[in-house]
Amino acid sequence: MSFIEAIIQYGFLQKALLTSIMVGIICGVIGCFIILRGMALMGDAISHAVLPGVAISYMLGINFFFGAVFTGLLTAIGIGFVTQHSRIKHDTSIGIVFTAAFASGIIIITMLKSSTDLYHILFGNVLAVRLSDMWITLGTGIIVLTAVNLFFKELLVTSFDSTMAAAYGLPTRFIHYFLMTLLTMVTVASLQTVGIVLVVAMLITPAAAAYLLTERLWVMVFLAAGIGVISSITGLYFSFTYNLASGAAIVLAATAIFILVFLFSPRHGLIWKTVKAKRKKSALV
Repeated sequence: MSFIEAIIQYGFLQKALLTSIMVGIICGVIGCFIILRGMALMGDAISHAVLPGVAISYMLGINFFFGAVFTGLLTAIGIGFVTQHSRIKHDTSIGIVFTAAFASGIIIITMLKSSTDLYHILFGNVLAVRLSDMWITLGTGIIVLTAVNLFFKELLVTSFDSTMAAAYGLPTRFIHYFLMTLLTMVTVASLQTVGIVLVVAMLITPAAAAYLLTERLWVMVFLAAGIGVISSITGLYFSFTYNLASGAAIVLAATAIFILVFLFSPRHGLIWKTVKAKRKKSALV
């Protein structure tokens, strides 16, 4: 049976496809602002810091979305607090706080009798996504995309020059935590698809590929979303067809696209740079 026929016939695959597409879009969009601000490590921190919230949610029998968002935001606030009230730099604060949160999650997991579902949260299993999880992901995606559309100019200015943004009177600290809130929501929405371990790849890789293709932010946002969608669909296809881990397949698809862009990008591609360098050298000779 072909992949398209399976999508038409099986409801679980339809849910997986819709969830994967939304995750690809929102990860690509938020990832653009993350890499422009040099906050890739922050994305990694938030993705790991939601683990204790997920574990506590399973322990209490509630949806993991609420616990994960709470611990993700708590971690972002904790990192900012340590940075602002000590000599410790931002990257060091991230290392301290997120590893403590992740370690706490591991301790809580060991206290649970069954960790089958938590295994899928760590590594992703989009083919087993539930209807409630799909609706949460779609709802989160709508909220995130609406917020980015409404505050695009503010996010643009603060991402490129926070000093100038502060001079214009923009609340840069509030915008920072606003972006952290969106990042946390995107991370939680992506758990069922790629898992905690690999979610940072979906945040960074499509956006990084788009960054090599354009110098305009709005174009970069659309390209990153498109690359995220293509990666999600391609990864889901290989996951279903060859019985592979869904999260890993999606991430490797995104990485393959990045490698192609890295080599063949018209302006910044390695091959074109090499060709141009050789042409200049021969012209001088």
